[in-house]
This record gives sequence, structure tokens and C-alpha cells, in this order.
Amino acid sequence: MAQLWGGRFTKETDKLVFNFNASISFDQKLLKQDLEGSIAHAVMLGRQGILKKEESRQLVAQLRAMAAQLEAGELEVPQTYEDVHSFVEAVLIERLGDIGKKIHTGRSRNDQVALDMRMYTRMEIRQIDGLLEELLKTILTIMKNHIQTIMPGFTHLQKAQPVTLAHHMGAYFEMFKRDRLRMRDIYGRMNYSPLGSGALAGTTYTVNRSFTAEALGFYGPCLNSMDGVSDRDYLIELLSALATAMMHLSRFSEEIILWNSNEYQFVEIDDAYSTGSSIMPQKKNPDIAELVRGKTGRVYGALFSLLTTMKGIPLAYNKDMQEDKELTFDAIDTAKGCLALFNGMLASLQFCPQNMRASAALGFTNATDVADYLVKKGVPFRDAHGIVGKIVLDCIEKNIAIEQMPLDQLQAASPAFGSDIYQAVSMETCVNQRLTIGAPGKEAMEQAILAEEKYLEESGFPQEDWEGALLEGALDEWLP
Repeated sequence: MAQLWGGRFTKETDKLVFNFNASISFDQKLLKQDLEGSIAHAVMLGRQGILKKEESRQLVAQLRAMAAQLEAGELEVPQTYEDVHSFVEAVLIERLGDIGKKIHTGRSRNDQVALDMRMYTRMEIRQIDGLLEELLKTILTIMKNHIQTIMPGFTHLQKAQPVTLAHHMGAYFEMFKRDRLRMRDIYGRMNYSPLGSGALAGTTYTVNRSFTAEALGFYGPCLNSMDGVSDRDYLIELLSALATAMMHLSRFSEEIILWNSNEYQFVEIDDAYSTGSSIMPQKKNPDIAELVRGKTGRVYGALFSLLTTMKGIPLAYNKDMQEDKELTFDAIDTAKGCLALFNGMLASLQFCPQNMRASAALGFTNATDVADYLVKKGVPFRDAHGIVGKIVLDCIEKNIAIEQMPLDQLQAASPAFGSDIYQAVSMETCVNQRLTIGAPGKEAMEQAILAEEKYLEESGFPQEDWEGALLEGALDEWLP
């Protein structure tokens, strides 16, 4: 059992205790970040004269060799090590002898794991942002193609007023845009380096925290060493943001499931994203949408688990915090998988505009516009509301839309009706006369689409100079 401690103890750790305590089975995900952080730390130790520069050079060379092996899939991580940090140090000692034992000078596993987790989370946020961006591009393409595809808008799952598919999709565009903004906010708050915080009270070595922070792409060092090793706010924020994004995916999935049903027939899901029944040959099930809806609860669970873990922990580091990793790793992987699969399903979705329009018409979604027509003819609104209600009841009995009712029957309900009623309350008129910002009218939607296009053009994460640089020779000027 490979451990970084033991001098204080007089007998071996019980095997069950070791396994319960160990984190190597999951924190090996942090190996790349541990190597990068160790390179920056080793260079800093040589630069500050804490280690000889030749010692730093050898440490960096071996850390880069390990990174190359990792990239090639040639670095095996035995489960006999307590954690990823003990594994890296053990390999350095095996390859460099006593020099390898010096890598841990001026740092603790507490600030080391805090650094690794921040770097890993930062990387994942950028990947999640990219997946959200791809989803937004898919939604925007649908919006552009369906500016005049009329469908019913709903309240209480009841047909309410006519809108367009572009307008409906635009609502989800705004949701996922906010999800991206939340990711940026989290990135900005978390991007400070805990390296050099030590176990909780810093270190007596003359480490240069600003140097390692800059080398690793952070805005600067954390300003309190106790907070540096014990802060998990950024993970709670990330899980909260992922839970919100999953909630949006779940709502979207629910609509696709409804639209795919025989009762709606608004869409047809591509065969690649649906399955059949083992007993009912006619079935085509929206499994991906249902699984996305189901996995939302999994991400919620991670958020509440971490909140519960952190609520009673005093300063500074406590072993409970080890529970953050499996929860976060699983939530990130779940959300990324759902975003990618949902985007593929949405991009291949076939819409049925004729069914959508017919549903809007037979759902009397233009009833409010008929009432507005009467008001403009001088009928008091409350009277107009009652008149249109009776017309709708008559249409239901005859199984026709309002615009299909003959003029003489409309005039029997109110003499204010004229022949212009049919043009005034057609589905196209009802939609396109709504031209205020955010409305479904053609001109309003075209303006919204231009704004969303501009947003996508300007919203990408910039490439950072530090990314991959430590593994490719950056900071070598500080080594002999």
C-alpha cells in the first residue's frame, strides 16, 4: 500500500481502512492536471533557489515524460496507491531517487488536490461551453428555417395562441444561452490558484505563488490559504449550473416526447435516436429524450449530495471533501453526454409543419384575435369575450376552425363582423402582426435571429496561452 505518510504510525493501515480511504480509483482522472501542476511547482522551486536548478530540470523532464506516456496510453496507474499524488511522487522517486522525494517541498496534498480539481473543472467548463454552443447553433438553424412555420403556443398544456416554431425554439435558445453565461461566471470566480496554500497555513519556504498561478493560467493566487484548500463553492456552483442546464434539456425532451406522440404528430424522431418495442411492432419510442429527462435527477442528486457533505465541515480541509470528486465527475460526464446526444437528436429531427398549423387552427388559438377584432369595431371587450366563447362552442360542435365558419353565422353572433374578419384572424396575420421585441412576428423573429447570430460570433472562449504550454517547454528559460 503506497502512501505519502507513515512516520507517525507504528503499524500498517488495515486493508479495509486503506481501501475505504483511498481515492485512486477515481482521482486518477486528475493525473494530467497533477503533472502540469507539479511541473509549475518544480520550475518555481528551482527559480526560487529552494531546489537546485539541475534538480528542477530533472523533475520537469520526468514529469513531461510521464505526461507523454499518459497521452500515448502507456502510463499504468496501479490501484495499490492511495491517490494520484502518491502515484506521481512514487514514479519520480523510482526514476530519480532522492531528487524525486523533493517534488513535494513547499506544498501539501491539500493544496495539490485543490489545484488539480480547479484545473480539471476549468477544463471541463470549457468543454461544456463548447457543447452548449453547438446546441445553440442547432437551435438557431431550426429558427432560421421555420420563421413562418405556425404552431400552437400553450399555457397549462392547453392551446393558447398561435406562434411559430422559430419563436418556440427561441425560448430554448435563451435558456441555454443563460447556461453558458453561468459557466462563464463560475470560471471567472474559480480561476485563482490554491497552490502554495500548504495544508492550511501556507509555507515557510519562499515559494512564489504568483509565478505558479500565472504559469498555470490563473488570474492570481487565492488570498487566504485556509479558504484555498477548503473551498468547494465553485463545484457547488458548477453542479447547480449543470442541474439547471439539465432541467432545460429535460423540459425540451418532454416537449419532443409529446410532439412525437400520435396525438400531436408534430415531429418524427430519426431512427438513430429511437428504439422499438420487443412486443409491439408499431412502436417507435423516444428513448434518448426519455433518458435525458431521467438523468436530470442524477445531476440533481450530485448537487444535493455535495451541499449536504459541505454543510457541517469546519475549516480547513477535512476528509469528507474527498466525496466531491465522484459526484462532480459523474455529473459532468452525464451532462456532457446528454448535451451531445440531445444535440444529435435535435439536429436530425423531422418537423411536420402541416400538422402544427392544423393543430393551431383547430385549437382556436386565434380566439383572442377575434375578440380584439370586435373590440376594434366598437364592441366592449367583455361582450366580445362572451361572443367569441359562444362561437368557439359552435365550432367545436361542427368540428371546424373559426375562420371556416360562414360569414352569415358569424354575423348572427355579432353584426360587427365583416368580410375582413377572415384576413384579420388568419393564422399568418395573428402571428405576423405581433412585432414587438421578443414576439413571434416575422420581422421581430428576424431581428432576434440577427441578435443571436451576433451573440454566437462573439461568445467563444478565447484560447489561453498557457494551455498545454507546460508540457511543451514553457518556463524552460528558468532551467539550466
